[in-house]
Amino acid sequence: MYSTHYMDLLMQNSPWNLIAFMAIPVILAETIAITELFLLKSPNAHPTFLKVNRIAGILAGVAFIGIIVYFVPNVIVPLASAGEFRTWIDVVAIFSYILAGIPMILLALLNLKLLFRKVAEQQRITYAILLLAAFLVLSHIAMIFGMVDPGIAGYAPNKASAEVQAPAHHMESGHEGHHHHHHE
Repeated sequence: MYSTHYMDLLMQNSPWNLIAFMAIPVILAETIAITELFLLKSPNAHPTFLKVNRIAGILAGVAFIGIIVYFVPNVIVPLASAGEFRTWIDVVAIFSYILAGIPMILLALLNLKLLFRKVAEQQRITYAILLLAAFLVLSHIAMIFGMVDPGIAGYAPNKASAEVQAPAHHMESGHEGHHHHHHE
């Protein structure tokens, strides 16, 4: 069984990568989603929810700017230039994760009133919901494909040594405990 680069990245430098690339964005997105639901139910009843919603929306955008700035030169460019994506599954996982950041950055701009400044509040709320929905869909595609074994799409570490099934030797640190070593 092999893992995508998306999973490898989350597992490396434990627990910091998981916190930076998964926990923080997901917690902020959930905060936005939950406060948005309460605000839809009773728009003026909870000024605190509105504040929390706006702040989480801005922080999520900032977090994703940081993630994209890190990811593109450190993950995407090296993998693409070396042709090391572990099949289309790996590509879908990584690109949907990066694309998920775009609606979050737009949501931050919306909350900072730098985007759609002249639009009525009701229209703003619609845009915010659409951006949040786009983020949820893309980030879940990334999570699902990130957890798929790229081996099912034909991935093997070195095509020449494909018959020698010893993925543990090709994995980054932190994975050894999950593989059984067979030395023949």
